[in-house]
Amino acid sequence: MSERRRFAHVATAGVAFQAGSSAVDSATIMSALVYQLTGNALAVGAVPAILRFGWLFPQFFVGFLAARGGSSMRYYVIGAYGRAASIAAIAMALYVGASWSSIALGWVVLSLWTIYAFVSGIVAVPYNDIVARAIPSKRRSRLLATRFFGGGVLALGVVAMANGFVEALAFPVSYAAIFALAAGLMLFSSTAFVAMGEPAAAPARKASSSIAEYFQEGLAMFRRDKTFRRFVFAQWCGGAVLMAAPFYVVAAEEAGLSLKHVPLLLGAQTVGALLSNFLWGWWGDFKGKHSLLLAVAVSRVAPPAIMLALGFAPIFELSFVILLATFFLLGAIANGLTIAVIGLLMEISPEEARPQYSGYFNALTSPAFLMPLAAGGVVYATGTDAVFAMSCIAAVLQAFFISRLPWLHRV
Repeated sequence: MSERRRFAHVATAGVAFQAGSSAVDSATIMSALVYQLTGNALAVGAVPAILRFGWLFPQFFVGFLAARGGSSMRYYVIGAYGRAASIAAIAMALYVGASWSSIALGWVVLSLWTIYAFVSGIVAVPYNDIVARAIPSKRRSRLLATRFFGGGVLALGVVAMANGFVEALAFPVSYAAIFALAAGLMLFSSTAFVAMGEPAAAPARKASSSIAEYFQEGLAMFRRDKTFRRFVFAQWCGGAVLMAAPFYVVAAEEAGLSLKHVPLLLGAQTVGALLSNFLWGWWGDFKGKHSLLLAVAVSRVAPPAIMLALGFAPIFELSFVILLATFFLLGAIANGLTIAVIGLLMEISPEEARPQYSGYFNALTSPAFLMPLAAGGVVYATGTDAVFAMSCIAAVLQAFFISRLPWLHRV
């Protein structure tokens, strides 16, 4: 298959997945769903914590298995079709459980969300490995930008449909329809990617004989590779920034915004992600992934700082317009961060050991993404302002560690 056709397959799969995942966004749709079902800040904090930890932790084991098995596509198939099935199961639970107590349904939804997160985590290692073999470095940022741009355009339609479901259907059936739509898009995405086939791989390093040996090799690599080590430190701080993610919606609701308007906040986030893609794609390929990551890290200070300013300074009214602008910025930053992190990880990983590097990196950084769960306890005890302040500090620290990375001229 030609490089152009591979680019088209990967981009199409990414567009469909991006639109599907926007319909179950952890900071808007899913957080609003859990908040309405449970009214519990700890449960809301668990939503992104489960998603990120579930996404990252399995990659340690998948990296080990992919290195031994010699093929990455088989693991992509398991994870990609599995996550579509998990989202479909949440849709079914919301439809069937409409008459259940809200607390019981909330626990069922969180349980299925956990399954979705951990099954999704199987995808990342094979995806990074296959894409890095299929698409040359000089086109990867534009590939990811194309994925996010097309996904953003399609997500605008998803937002319109989600808003229509919320207006026309009773809760939680309205959310069942949103999740069913997401499941269909994820199913299409999986099929488009698998149809590309798996490009030939470079001869792999000798595989570890056991998971214990694989773990020891990862620790040794962490100690000797300064670039990799500082990248991990930066990602730990980046995970801590996300502790505030689900509480933007909570703060908005506390300020009087109806949760029926959450799809509009998702729309602002989607537009921000959409319009920023041209900048991120150009920046990553022509100015470098390192430079892009540093710029995005500095920008991450702004959203929690805005929320703090609105909370501590009564002269600023917490208006719907300001919230829309904040979510617009969150969407733009999220896309730039993903393009930069994925691109830089691909570049610093030796071709013959890319599954191992992806597995090590994501497993080592996974504990940091449990921070939103702890943040739920902070919100419960003190309110949302403390979490936004902690998120600001973490963003500053992430920018510091990124600035300490050796400048990688080729990235």
